[in-house]
Amino acid sequence: MKLTSLVSVVLLAVFSALSAAEPTTAAEAAAKKAAEDQRFDSLYQAKVATLSPERQAWEKILQENLGNAFYLPIHKRDFVKGTATAWDFVVNDPKLPRVLLIGDSVSRGYTLAVRAALAGKANVHRAPENCGPTANGLKKLEVWLGAGKWDLIHFNFGIHDRATPLADYTDRLTKIVTRLQATGAKLTWASTTPIPDDLAKKQSSVSIVERNTVAAAIMAKHAVALDDLFTAIKPQLATLQNPNDVHFTSAGYGFLGREVAAAVSSQLK
Repeated sequence: MKLTSLVSVVLLAVFSALSAAEPTTAAEAAAKKAAEDQRFDSLYQAKVATLSPERQAWEKILQENLGNAFYLPIHKRDFVKGTATAWDFVVNDPKLPRVLLIGDSVSRGYTLAVRAALAGKANVHRAPENCGPTANGLKKLEVWLGAGKWDLIHFNFGIHDRATPLADYTDRLTKIVTRLQATGAKLTWASTTPIPDDLAKKQSSVSIVERNTVAAAIMAKHAVALDDLFTAIKPQLATLQNPNDVHFTSAGYGFLGREVAAAVSSQLK
């Protein structure tokens, strides 16, 4: 048995053995969570120590960019359990094109479906975080692009920009497109998927329509291909989107993943 496989078996056995009484107070719940996080961190660090230098480098990038408050703890737990995720290390097949997905949690949600649909056709990577708004994109593009050459970059910014003034959104998105074009990769813009109206969360469905209109004009000006996910999924929101949520069901992410894969395949041809 390989060392990494043996370590995984041992870690999973330790994980399965960990149990404690259900907390009865908020303080006990917080203490239990902290203890669980610490245990998972220890298991995670032990597993990472068995990896190749290249894979350890990828884990370091994730540690620096996922954020300790939410995504990184989730990643550590999934990693210890051996669960496939959008942020898995991708072993490149040198005969296949390299594709980079940039986007928020919706993009994260459909990444595995894209990989499955393009298996044997492309090496599908994704940016090492929830990419958030265009302001974050301008700060983090160099980290996301890394040192390798990309054949195609599929990208989106929108839901986290729903309150960004349109003039600022236009300026930032234009700068992002200009930087991405400088990579020499083919570019595909994904229109932002619909969101429900929710005053409490300061969400307006109209805000996405407005930003998709702005983005479409920018992409047309710069000759960037359009993957119109908004139009594709809008008729099926009742069955594919979670109620009162910007996110989608597993079937919804499967649908979006197939749409993205088709758009990527078309561009790579």
